[in-house]
Amino acid sequence: MRFFAVALIFFGVAASYAQAPEVPHKMQFAGMTLTIRDDARREIQADVDALTRSPKHFNIKAERAKTYFPTIEKIFAEENLPDDFKYLVLQESALIPDAVSVSDAVGFWQFKDFTAMEMGMRVDKEIDERKNLVSASRGAARYLKKNNTLFDNWLYALQSYQMGAGGVQRSVGEKNYGAKNMDITKETYWYVKKFLAHKVAFEGALKGEPLVKVMDYQPGVALSTREVAEQLSIEEAKLLEYNKWILKGNIPNDKKYVLLIPIGETGADVSKLIAASPKNQETKPVVVATTKQEKPLVPRIFINGVPAVKALQGEKLAALAARTQVKLSDLIRFNDITSDHQLIANQYYFIARKKGKGEKPFHQLAKNEDLWLVSQLYGIQLKKLRKFNRMQQEEKSLQAGTTVWLNAKMPRSNSTSPVMMADNGSAVVQISEETFDWQGNEGEPVKTEPVKMEPVKNEPAKSEPVKVSEAPVQKVPADTIKAVVAPVSVIDLIEKIGGTEKKHIVQQGETLYTIAKIYAVSVSDISRWNSLNLQQPISPGLSLKILVSEPVAKNETTVLATETTTTPSVSYYDVKSSDTLYSVARQYGVTIKELMDWNQKTDFTLSVGERLRIVQK
Repeated sequence: MRFFAVALIFFGVAASYAQAPEVPHKMQFAGMTLTIRDDARREIQADVDALTRSPKHFNIKAERAKTYFPTIEKIFAEENLPDDFKYLVLQESALIPDAVSVSDAVGFWQFKDFTAMEMGMRVDKEIDERKNLVSASRGAARYLKKNNTLFDNWLYALQSYQMGAGGVQRSVGEKNYGAKNMDITKETYWYVKKFLAHKVAFEGALKGEPLVKVMDYQPGVALSTREVAEQLSIEEAKLLEYNKWILKGNIPNDKKYVLLIPIGETGADVSKLIAASPKNQETKPVVVATTKQEKPLVPRIFINGVPAVKALQGEKLAALAARTQVKLSDLIRFNDITSDHQLIANQYYFIARKKGKGEKPFHQLAKNEDLWLVSQLYGIQLKKLRKFNRMQQEEKSLQAGTTVWLNAKMPRSNSTSPVMMADNGSAVVQISEETFDWQGNEGEPVKTEPVKMEPVKNEPAKSEPVKVSEAPVQKVPADTIKAVVAPVSVIDLIEKIGGTEKKHIVQQGETLYTIAKIYAVSVSDISRWNSLNLQQPISPGLSLKILVSEPVAKNETTVLATETTTTPSVSYYDVKSSDTLYSVARQYGVTIKELMDWNQKTDFTLSVGERLRIVQK
């Protein structure tokens, strides 16, 4: 790939491999002890010398290995494959993603199409996972493990990668099945000896940090490469350079696909570097000046429409500012932190100003969460959150389960003004001096003058139903009001006219907000019916009274145009390693948005063992 041709290689690194490493008499491989006989040792040494003869080309391969090996090592660990097999990818393709052999084997691990599909990879005109490092490495691990079940000998499993399991069985019979010690001789299969040469040549050359790192990124939904590039602030051409398995510019959602995103690419031109130095000569690092300073490629996400980046393990505040090219003072201000703040690894930090309100109305605090973490989770300014939740500069102690208001100011008390009934049955409304204008400026309360209320006279019953308005409160001049019907919900009137009372048992992970959505009522309704304090958490097992509407006969004085709401069935699903939000949503016949709302998810990631709440329609 092009970036390895421009990787910055230090003089000392190149010089250290001017002298090829020697092949030892004994080697460890996949838990086996290999004794290298002299005749085989000479052959392997010749291959090692050939691999290291050109320091320029050797170091390019070594840089590829340092970039890609962490991903391969992680996959092999997950698949319980010995780590030593990672050197095989250098032998197969030199870690060139679109390498093609004379026999039409393709990709990092040189799979033919039918074998790749047998190992679970997609190969067609749109996607070729043989060029996907994650997919192909997992396929190679499974292929090697499958063959090892026949031999109980990792060296024979290695040999089978080139000649197939049947070829190995015909070649060696049942000799050395289960062996932990073997001799490598002149008669040992050439492919095995060439692998050992790669292991010897590269094993000591991969120390230190790579010049270019890659990070995994899993969209989880169908996107174009252009959309992904915009999300991550990376050039689309650069994205495709590292993800050549995407053939038509689109990432489907039929399964999990992992993209590789480059981080930290330099602009050095390796062709201008001296690749080696005279033997025993003291060397110094060669610094190559570049004509163009490229902006670092920093993957980012958008939270509440604001860009944010993930802090790295052990990263300092100044380092994050430098990496994102944001002034340190701005970074501190954007994230409501102080100059001595210790970055939290894997926590997202904003590189632009957070918004004044959230997209969701409420959040229920999890264990060890505070108001600052909520402000980071939803991209809301901390001072706005304090105002919404009526907190002073020094926050009071918040318990897990506390309801935090995200886009409007919490009422002063936990009870809203109920509908009162006059002696003649007319509705009388009590309006407090402070009511909410949900269309106002970021949830600020609208001040109204006290209004003297009079009973609302009953009108003769009409043949058509009269719908109760649920419009938000509007600011109306006091001197024009004679009689006011408050903008209360339908449920408020049903309490007086008649409705169905239901019981809801709070489940683990539920909040008042999610429960209110199930029954199409408001959080304030539930709070009033159950005398709840919205600043106190609700606990699993708590029984809540819910009033749901039921049809009223048309010959009654007041008719409500509502439908009976039934209690939906709730089930839970435990996430498996192969699941995505899309696959779970499709399994239950719901939308991804519904799934995210029910579980208060802010992104598309899933964790193995995570329990998802499903509301059956």
